[in-house]
Formats: sequence, structure tokens, C-alpha cells
Amino acid sequence: MSQTQVFKIASIPADGVGKEVVAAGRKVLDTLAGQSNGKFSFDWTEFPWGCEYYAKHGVMMDPDGLETLKGFDAIYFGAVGWENVPDHISLWGLRLNITQNFDQWANIRPVKFLPGVRSPLRKADDTELDWVVVRENSEGEYAGLGGRNLSGRGPGNEVALQTALFTEKGCERIMRFAFDLARTRTVKKVSSVTKSNAQQYGMVLWDEVFNRVALDYPDVQTESVLVDAMSAKFILRPEDLSVVVASNLNADILSDLGSALAGSLGLAASANLNPERRFPSMFEPVHGSAPDIAGKGISNPIGAIASAALMLDHFGLHEEARRVEAAIEAATASGRLTRDIGGEANTDEVTEAIVAALSESLAAV
Repeated sequence: MSQTQVFKIASIPADGVGKEVVAAGRKVLDTLAGQSNGKFSFDWTEFPWGCEYYAKHGVMMDPDGLETLKGFDAIYFGAVGWENVPDHISLWGLRLNITQNFDQWANIRPVKFLPGVRSPLRKADDTELDWVVVRENSEGEYAGLGGRNLSGRGPGNEVALQTALFTEKGCERIMRFAFDLARTRTVKKVSSVTKSNAQQYGMVLWDEVFNRVALDYPDVQTESVLVDAMSAKFILRPEDLSVVVASNLNADILSDLGSALAGSLGLAASANLNPERRFPSMFEPVHGSAPDIAGKGISNPIGAIASAALMLDHFGLHEEARRVEAAIEAATASGRLTRDIGGEANTDEVTEAIVAALSESLAAV
């Protein structure tokens, strides 16, 4: 018997419903490992970082936290944010602290339409829709450059500058990532999102790099669409989409729109990748900490569980990732739905339905 492959995972549930959905995802992953006949297992280490930690220590994570995380194969993240900490402090103190310092420059956010989940998009009833948003995750509008000045001149005179950073290398690497991803899909097409008519420096550079990179992929269709037109296209012509590549801010907004069209932000998965694997990558649901439902046991675990499937893909466990995705579809098709997607099931019931579907699929082999 071959030696078991052990994956060291840093679990950071953080705040609110993050704790509930990370627990659900861990249960699904451990179930899958238990069904692998010793092929692989997960070695979990949970960290208490987040807004509760901030209330006690004045920081969102240990000062040496990044050094600690370097020793893991991946990070499984919940959600960050609570009323005791301003959002920009909680985000930059934990999540962005990790993504920026670990150069997790490729953020993958699939848009999945699941059976049994009603979409507000009428076209989803009779059209096959499936696309993925590739988000530049290290620079752009979230580079953290800028400042606030001139407050000393009195009320009403302060100036704030928020500078978007676009580098040729940063644009090229995310675009090549998108093109390479498109080559693996049934529809080989990359749609670039821009706003170069109004942002004449950064987005013009973005367009120029896209046009140059596209020449190396003659087998892939391309289009360049202004972000406002793309938001309309998500609704009016979503069947035209396959891989959508966009800057940090534009992709952040568009991916939330895609998730809402699929039925709920609670369904949305994401992967923050360091493709060179110099640092661990991080996998997390797109939804936030949801203080209004935290602790009630009714949060939707599907986004976190689908993010776990992305982590399996990252580890090369592609068959297992497809099993998890199929189990999610089996659960939703059977009517096991949380309240955000029109059902009455709680977090544990949906998780159990997915675990049961995994067992049924194994028995059918």
C-alpha cells in the first residue's frame, strides 16, 4: 500500500458565520479523506485570529502569523468582519495581509448554477450557464496606495487619494492565467473587462497587455468589454461568457453579481492562488461574516464546501473535487436548501446531505 499523502491545512474560521461554514467544509473534506483508502488525509491546525482576537490583543492575527502560515500546504478561511472593528482594519489586518504578503495574485471565482436553486435570471431556466471570473488579486484598485492629507486646514478641506496600481507584469500574469484556464474549458474564450475610456492610464495599459498576450493564444476567442457593459452582459447575454478576467475592484463587484444571479452569495466559492507555489494558497467562500444570522446555525455552507473542492483541485485531487461538486448538486437537487436560496434546511442538514451524497457516490462505483 502506498504512503498516505498528508496535507497540512491552516484553518482560520475568523468571524461570524465563518466558524460555521469552515466546520462544515472540514467535515466534508475529512469524510472524503476517510473514503480514500489511505490515499490522502488532512492535518488541521486551527487559528483563533479575527475580530474576537483583535478585541483581546489589538491585532487581527499574531505578529509572526505569516511566518507560521508559510509551513502549511493551504489555508482554509471563513469570513472576516465584526462591529467591534472597522472594516478596513479587519480586512487589511487579516485577509489582505495574507493575500498580499503571500502574493496570491490569482483569485478564481466560479459562477455555478445549481439544480434546485432558483435563479432570478429567467434565462437560467433553459440555458446552460457556467463561467468563471478571474480576478487580479495583488494590485489594481486594492493596492493600498494613497493617503489622507490637509486635515490641518480645517473642516471640509481634507483630501484623500486612492491610487490604483497597474503593472505590465501584473497584468500579463493574470491574463496568461486566464488564457491557460480557458484552454481547459469547453468554450475557449476570454473576456477582458476594462474602463479605458475613462481611466486613460492604468486601464489603457491593461488593454494593451491583453491585446499582446492574446496573440500567443490564437485558439482562444477574445473580447474586451467596458465594465458597465459587462455588468449588463452578465444579465442579458451570460451564455456568451466562459472566462472573465478583470482588475481587483471590477472582478470583485462582477463576481458578486454573478453569484447573486446564481441564487445567493452563499453559493460562491473562491481560491486565492499563488500559482508559483512559493507560498500557500487560500480558499474561502465569497460571502461575509453575516452578523445578522451568525450563531443561528442557518448559514449556507455550500460556498465554503465548493471552495474546498477548489483546494482539492489545487492539490491535484481532481476526481475528488468533482465528487464534492457532484455531491453539492445532488443535495440541492434533492431540495436540501438553506433559507437564502428558498429552503428551510439548516447548516448541519445541508452538510449532512452533501456527506450522504458522497457516500452514495462511493457505493455506486
